[in-house]
Amino acid sequence: MAKSTPYPPPLTEAQLEVINVVWERGEATISEVWETLRQRRKIARATVQTVVQRLEGKGWLRHRPIGQSFMFSVVFSKEDVQGRLVNSLVDNAFGGSVEGLVWSLLKNREVSSAEAKRIQTMIDQAKKKRGKGRKKS
Repeated sequence: MAKSTPYPPPLTEAQLEVINVVWERGEATISEVWETLRQRRKIARATVQTVVQRLEGKGWLRHRPIGQSFMFSVVFSKEDVQGRLVNSLVDNAFGGSVEGLVWSLLKNREVSSAEAKRIQTMIDQAKKKRGKGRKKS
């Protein structure tokens, strides 16, 4: 993301669903987004077109012409958007408590042994990363 690019307004669930399809494909036409979404649920092509146009108008998507159509791509990386969404969730729903978010996830979702091991590895890596940034007294 370029520093001069302002961050657009928050995404609705339907808008995030469209953005996820474009991320999955790298870039997509309205027809490709519609084809993907209609395999998951009943949705009109006109609805997808409206959502895509609104996302572009808000600065989430950009397009390039290809023949008689347009190819759309997401302006922001998936990692950046997910980070902002999670930070907003932690701040707004958990009063800034990461521990509260993690506890809620562990309490309300099943975590496999393999997932637990990967999560522990991530925690260990985060500790090491933070330890490297600190100066010794």
